Amino acid sequence: MRDGARIQTSIDILEKISNGKTPMDNTIRDYLHHKRYIGSKDRKAIVEMVYDIVRATARLGWWLKRIKLVDTPRSRAIAFLLLNGSSPYDVTIRFTGEQYCPDELDSDEQKALENLEGKTLSHDDMPDAVRVECPEWAAESLTDLFGDDFVGQMEAMLTPAQIDLRVNTIKLTVEQAKDSLAKDGVETTRTIYAPYGLRAIGKPYMSATKAFHKGFVEIQDEGSQLIAHLCGVQPGMRVMDFCAGGGGKTLGLAAAMEGKGIIFALDNNSRRLEKGRRRYKKADVHNVEVRSLEDEKNRKWLRRQKDAMDVVLVDAPCSSSGTWRRNPDCRWFTYGPTLEEIQTIQAEILARVADKVKIGGRLVYATCSLFRAENEDQIEKFLKAQSNYKIIPVHGAWEDKGTACPVQSDFMRLTPKDHETDGFFTAILERTE
Repeated sequence: MRDGARIQTSIDILEKISNGKTPMDNTIRDYLHHKRYIGSKDRKAIVEMVYDIVRATARLGWWLKRIKLVDTPRSRAIAFLLLNGSSPYDVTIRFTGEQYCPDELDSDEQKALENLEGKTLSHDDMPDAVRVECPEWAAESLTDLFGDDFVGQMEAMLTPAQIDLRVNTIKLTVEQAKDSLAKDGVETTRTIYAPYGLRAIGKPYMSATKAFHKGFVEIQDEGSQLIAHLCGVQPGMRVMDFCAGGGGKTLGLAAAMEGKGIIFALDNNSRRLEKGRRRYKKADVHNVEVRSLEDEKNRKWLRRQKDAMDVVLVDAPCSSSGTWRRNPDCRWFTYGPTLEEIQTIQAEILARVADKVKIGGRLVYATCSLFRAENEDQIEKFLKAQSNYKIIPVHGAWEDKGTACPVQSDFMRLTPKDHETDGFFTAILERTE
């Protein structure tokens, strides 16, 4: 494809994202699925451009307002090219109106070339929240959370995330997985905190490797791996993964249990659970019992599980603000419940599972959110309602497997800046009576 065709395809995708009601990654996947004539290199370039433009949403909007150019996906693409080093000539020769290329620039767009020539994406006149791509609705709470480090923490969320892998120790050791990946040209380093994690160097195509194809490794952020680690599960336990979804953390729990005992994978979405079934089979995991809460008989089963579980993991539905570097569209678009509605759901889930844990057992609450309202505040409210639970500090619960504990505090709060992971929160609670 010519550069102009790549740009027009990116604009088309941006228009679908702005008009759609599905997450950006799904929109891109569905759009490109029907364009089989687009080669792999072109797809990569198109996807990178779309993501880079969405990562710059606030800054591009600031510039377009400043130069008085109507804010559209097309004008954002023009501004993005100019603010990232393209000359007016470079832009003009790509907007030709030829087949598959963008239409020629109109007079307002020509003027924008003059206004933006030599400028960069960030500008000293921008408010901090704009410069670090923090949406207005989140700025106050995140400023309160990070204080003087607000800009630094948010800047760290503007860079693309790395590829982390969790080694399936049911099948092989970390070193064996590392060697297998190297044979397929994927170089890795050990993760700092997650005991069974590897971090890929660069952006390899994992699906082409034997390790991924055979279920030796799963793509999973190091922070997500740590949530399963903090559950402290042991072989022979009865464990409930209440919001199991596609089974990422369930697989980590199963490996830690060495296939012994049982994990009940629950979710209110049967389609997500079915994805998990396929992953368990691929990973040679056979001690997971899948139960969809869309089925009344499973809801009745759940009500009978009082005092039955050694560990209950609640990886709660949340705002996903901790994943903004992977999903930059989530800063600007809401695809599900509002933040207030999510907090209600989280509290209801915690109340629903509180009596399922045995005395002396653990209830582990986790989110991929940055907001206190979904994290510390939820735990505070839960403990006021459930006096038979206490906090186990993360550093006190850390099981040493040869890696460092990421925090020395009651809760595990991870950020890209401090830990090179996505943003996560985890609280470990023990039932006392």
